[in-house]
Amino acid sequence: MDERNFYSERQDTKELKLVCPHCKQENSYPIRWMVRTKKASLPRGAGDEDRKRFANARSYMVRVDEMVACRNIRCRKRFELTGQSVVLVSDAPIPQGDFDPDTFGNR
Repeated sequence: MDERNFYSERQDTKELKLVCPHCKQENSYPIRWMVRTKKASLPRGAGDEDRKRFANARSYMVRVDEMVACRNIRCRKRFELTGQSVVLVSDAPIPQGDFDPDTFGNR
C-alpha cells in the first residue's frame, strides 16, 4: 500500500520573517507548505506490514516554496530558502488543568 493512503493532504500558507542576504532587510514572506495529516483509521485492504507502517506514521509538513523574491523595491532579488524543509506536527493533546509551560519537564 502506498504511503499517501495514510495521510490527508492540504496546502497551507504561513508567514515567515526572513532576511534578504543581498540587502539585509527583514520582511515577512508567505511560504506555502503541504500539510500531511495522519488519518484517524487505517485504510481498507491493509496487511500486517502496512499496519506497522501506519502505527509509526506521524503528521508532518513539507515546504513547497524553494525561492522567495525580496520585497525591498530597490533589491527585488530572489533568494533560496535554506534550512528545514520538513516539520513534524505534534499529535499529542494539549495538557489541561494546572499546566505551566515554564516548569514543564522540571519535576
